[in-house]
Amino acid sequence: MAGDLIAPTQDGKAKLVYILYLAGVVVPLTPVIGVVMAYLDRAEAQPWVASHHTFQIRTFWLSWLFAFIAFVLSFVAIGMLLFPVILVWYIIRCVKGLDAASQGKAIPDPGSWLFG
Repeated sequence: MAGDLIAPTQDGKAKLVYILYLAGVVVPLTPVIGVVMAYLDRAEAQPWVASHHTFQIRTFWLSWLFAFIAFVLSFVAIGMLLFPVILVWYIIRCVKGLDAASQGKAIPDPGSWLFG
């Protein structure tokens, strides 16, 4: 039990990254910590956990890409409408991934642009 707190299992690491991503809605630095963890653990993870790490890494970079596009478009007003859509997309991806990790399931399509 105490060992789990010190060295989490592989599925625990995937869950922790999702939690860090969700915490990033309030504390902006936590997704950066999460993506670094996903990059470091992906190579040696079991295939189903590696699918989560690939999904997490894509979630991080796609959210930055979408936020940049929304920022650029905010100069013509439509971008301001995109920020809440991006936030909902981000939260849905994290919650669906966390649910799948909790059930011990792989992400069916970690390369997806939508929800895996």
